[in-house]
Amino acid sequence: MAFDGVTIAGIVSELRDKLVGNRIYKIAQPEKDELILTVKGSCGQVRMLMSADASLPLLYLTEKNKTSPMTAPNFCMLLRKHLQNARIISVAQPGLERIVRFELEHLNELGDLCRKYLIIELMGKHSNIIFCDDKDMIIDSIKHISGMVSSVREVLPGRTYFIPRTQDKADLLACSAEEIAAVLRARSLPLYKAIYTGFTGISPCIAQELCCRAGIDADLPSSELAAEMSERIVSEICGLADSIRHGDFCYNVVYENGQPAEYAAVRLSSYAQGQSRNFERISDLLEYYYAEKNMITRIRQRSVDLRKIVQTALERNVKKYDLQIRQLQDTEKREKYRVYGELLNAYGYGVETGAKSMEALNYYDDRMITIPLDPTLSAGENAKKYFDKYQKLKRTYEALTTLTKETKEEIDHLSSISTSLDIALREEDLVQIKEELIESGYIRRRGNAKREKITSRPFHYVSSDGYHIYVGKNNYQNEELTFKFATGNDWWFHTKGIPGSHVVVKADNEELPDRVFEEAGKLAAHYSQARGQEKVEIDYTQKKNVKKPNGSKPGFVVYYTNYSLVIDSDITGIEQVE
Repeated sequence: MAFDGVTIAGIVSELRDKLVGNRIYKIAQPEKDELILTVKGSCGQVRMLMSADASLPLLYLTEKNKTSPMTAPNFCMLLRKHLQNARIISVAQPGLERIVRFELEHLNELGDLCRKYLIIELMGKHSNIIFCDDKDMIIDSIKHISGMVSSVREVLPGRTYFIPRTQDKADLLACSAEEIAAVLRARSLPLYKAIYTGFTGISPCIAQELCCRAGIDADLPSSELAAEMSERIVSEICGLADSIRHGDFCYNVVYENGQPAEYAAVRLSSYAQGQSRNFERISDLLEYYYAEKNMITRIRQRSVDLRKIVQTALERNVKKYDLQIRQLQDTEKREKYRVYGELLNAYGYGVETGAKSMEALNYYDDRMITIPLDPTLSAGENAKKYFDKYQKLKRTYEALTTLTKETKEEIDHLSSISTSLDIALREEDLVQIKEELIESGYIRRRGNAKREKITSRPFHYVSSDGYHIYVGKNNYQNEELTFKFATGNDWWFHTKGIPGSHVVVKADNEELPDRVFEEAGKLAAHYSQARGQEKVEIDYTQKKNVKKPNGSKPGFVVYYTNYSLVIDSDITGIEQVE
C-alpha cells in the first residue's frame, strides 16, 4: 500500500483544484484522531477527511459523512474558533514529503486578516494533524508528542514547527539527472532499495515499477550498473519527477486473486495486464481501496471469536486423530496372536514343561515360525493368553475404525467451517456460520435466544458467455445450492480433496462452452482452501451424480462419476452480480 510522497502529490494536485479559494464551512472530529472539513465555494460543497490514525493515516475528498460526538473535542473547538469560514489560500507539499500544508486566511476577534497553517503528516505511527500560526509556532495538535515520547521533535503548543530530517534522502523534484545518478552510485544496495532509500517519498512499489519500466533487474547492485543501464533508470526517474511536476498522474488499483493488492498514482505496468482498475480521482481510488481493505479487516475482527472456537476444536480433533491412528497401528499385530493361539492348540501337545518358545509350521503360509511362551504356563494356557490378546486388539480395532472415521469427518467439517470464515465478507455471512457451530454443539445458544434471521445469499457470477454461476459461502448454502436450487443437468464443481465452496452452473439443458467450465473451475479454486495457488485440481460433474450420505454433516456429498481439470484460482475478469 503505497501511501507515499507520489500518492500525496496526486492528492495535493486534486485538493488544489477543488479547494483553493473556497471557505471552510464546518469542522467535525468524529474520531479522536480524525477530522472532517466541509468546504463551500465555487465548486459547491465538498468534504475532506483527514485521519492521523497510526494504522491507517488518510487524506482524501469524500461524499460520506460521519456522526460526530455530542460534545466536540478540544482540538475541534479550537479549530472552529480560528478557522470557521476561513479561506483556503494554498495547498502545498514540501518536496515529496508525506506532509500536506494548508495555508488558511481568516479574521481574528478584532477583525484583522490573519494567516494560519493546518498541517497533516501522513507518516504511519508518527502521523499527526498540527495547527500553527503564521510564524510556524504550534497552537495545538491532535496528538501531543513530548520529549519523553520522541527525542527528535516535540509537538506541543508553543513549540516551533519543523520537519524532522531523520534520514539522508535527496529531494527528487530538486535533483538533476547527474545528481540522481550520483545518489544511486553512492549506495551499494539492490537497485530498487537504492531508489527508495535514496529519494524522499518513493515507496518500494514505485521503485520496483521504475526498474520494470527501465527493463533492469531490481536486485542488481546500484553501484555496479553498466553505463547504459544507469542512463535508462535515471531517465525513468527523471520522467517520474516531470510527471509529478506537471500533475500527470494515473490513479490505478491492481488486483491479485480478485483482491485489491496495491495502488499508486502512477501506472503500475509491473503487474499483469487486465488486473487493474483506473480512477479519474485519487480520492475515489483511496475511498474504494480502503473500503475494500477495511471490510476484510472488519470481518476478520468480527469473526475472531468464531475462528478461535473453530481453531481450538480443530487442533483438539487433529491431536485425537493422530493418537487414534497410532493406536490403530498397534492393533495390526492382532492376527499374529490369533495364529499363535491356533498353532499352540494344534501342536502344543509336544511342548516340554517350562519351555520358553516353540517352533511350528504356519499352515497359512507354509513357513516355520517361533512362538514365544511363558514358561510358567502350559501350552493350552499360553494359547488362551494369545487368544485373549487377539480378542482385545480386535475389539480395539473395531472401535477405533469407527472412531477414526468420525474424527476425520469432524476435522473435515471444521476445516470447511474455517474456509467459510475466510470466504465471509459481511456480518450477515457470519450469522449462518455461527448457527452451524451452535447446531454442531461447539457454541451454546444463550438462554431462550431465537435463531437469527438469515439474510446471506450465495455469490452470483455471470460467465463471459452469459451463463449464471452460483457459489456457496458456507456449508448450509452449499447444501441448498446443490440439492434444492440445482437441477439434474446443471453442472457442479468442487476442489478435489480440499475444503471449499460448491459451485453450480445453470446449464438450462444446453451444452456449455469450454470457457464456462474454466471460469467455474476458477471460482471453485478461489473459494476454497487452495486460494492463491496456481494449479488446483477441480472435480466437476452433473448435479444428478452428486449424492448426500445418510447422517452426514451439512454440505458433505459423494460422487462416483466425474471429470477433472487443473486450473489457477485467479477470478479477475469474471463478472459478479450484486
